[in-house]
Amino acid sequence: MKAKHTHSISLLAAVAAAVALAIPAFPQEQHTAELSKVVRLNRAPVSNEALKVTLPRPVITKLPNGLTVMVLERHKLPTVNIVLHFGTGDMSDPRDQAGLAQFTMEMLREGTTHRTSGQLAADVEKIGATLNSSSGFGSTASSVVASGLSPSTSQILDLISDVVLNPTFPQDELEKYKARQLSMLEQERSEPSTLADERFHQALYGDFPAAVTLATPESINAITAERMKAFHERYLVPSNALLAVVGDVNAGEFLKLASKSFGDWKGGVVPATDWSRLPPPTPTKIYLVERPDSVQTNIVAGDYGARRTDADYISLYVMNRVLGGGPQARLFLNLREVHGYTYGAYSGAGDDKYREAWEADTEVRNAVTDGSMEQLMYEFKRIRDEKVPEAELNEARHSIVSSFALSLEQPQQLLSRWIIVQDYGLPMDYWDKYPVEVARTSADAVQAAARKYVDLDHLQIVAVGDPKQPGNDKNQTILEVLKKYGAVEVYDANGKKVE
Repeated sequence: MKAKHTHSISLLAAVAAAVALAIPAFPQEQHTAELSKVVRLNRAPVSNEALKVTLPRPVITKLPNGLTVMVLERHKLPTVNIVLHFGTGDMSDPRDQAGLAQFTMEMLREGTTHRTSGQLAADVEKIGATLNSSSGFGSTASSVVASGLSPSTSQILDLISDVVLNPTFPQDELEKYKARQLSMLEQERSEPSTLADERFHQALYGDFPAAVTLATPESINAITAERMKAFHERYLVPSNALLAVVGDVNAGEFLKLASKSFGDWKGGVVPATDWSRLPPPTPTKIYLVERPDSVQTNIVAGDYGARRTDADYISLYVMNRVLGGGPQARLFLNLREVHGYTYGAYSGAGDDKYREAWEADTEVRNAVTDGSMEQLMYEFKRIRDEKVPEAELNEARHSIVSSFALSLEQPQQLLSRWIIVQDYGLPMDYWDKYPVEVARTSADAVQAAARKYVDLDHLQIVAVGDPKQPGNDKNQTILEVLKKYGAVEVYDANGKKVE
């Protein structure tokens, strides 16, 4: 499991006005005629049996110290996949320490009271295992993930418990880590997709933690062992953790091994965080991030999405599949197949404990920036104003159900689904009912989700490119083109506003 202002004019006066301009230039009949020529070859057949899913149930136990243990037995292969999941991620970083959760999790592997970084790597390699730890911006969770052969389960658990219970955050490894992070940050900030993501989330989320998508040189240089130890002691505690395994194990035997490796682990209780208090939606605005000499324009547009626990999450997910959830969806067919503006155009919606963004994105040639904006706005308006035809809706539902059914063959996917159930407090039959809920999502529900989440009054739009390059065949610059769609704020590549 996924991130994120200045008030501006409403979209009725900005982007909606541009939509009004777009419709005469590309009337609906012409769009419909063009798109009707596209042959859909990826219809996903699904039988009624695929709707009758009963996921294998895990055995769930809580140790005396508060650690929850989940065991899902799958004996097809002599392997295990183990996840130690924590209910805290970079969303809990202090304001002046962006990336602290990520830094702490990644530094767990760089030395313990029993092993140096090199010894840890050697012990992992010796048993043919993998061991990684991570967190991420915009995430409310962190994890340590390991895999290997089932006869090595005890050794793998020993390695996990060592890095989690006994990290030392050695200074020599920390200095090398900081150097790597600074180098990676410089590279990331050269990527247009990174700049677009940063500005979009800042525009959307304001002072909410999901607005932060990158570390800064200052936050990297400010990393200390003491700060990581404080984060570790506060959040990496058994009451905030779920130890989950899928594979060739016996539930009773694994519980004994888990008790041996983690039974002495101690720690306090982490207070629950209310992630529902988002800033109120702001009127639509367009943000242009200057990237001189760029040969393309990266466009991101979106608004708040839904939490998985929200009643209309599945309707949003189906709507998104129709609009931009793959190469069979409208954005791809329109911008790539019909108009040839881009190699791809997609949209997606997160499912975290807060309202992750629903967003659409594409990368287009400079000269077709205007046409691409026009077509994006056209598709946004169409999904809101018109009910999805039954054949197209049926294809989207079948595709989702088929993908879900296929995912159940993968042990890691099964385990992740049960972690979601446990972490989000979902009912145990959530995934059993999921394909049925998808299959009966109506055109009315899809339209309602579109009108709520593709919010044309509060859409935040970001373009990354060279503002001086021609953005259409009338030789208007990209900056001039974007002004047709609303008020524009300009920023440089370092995130500073250009007056």
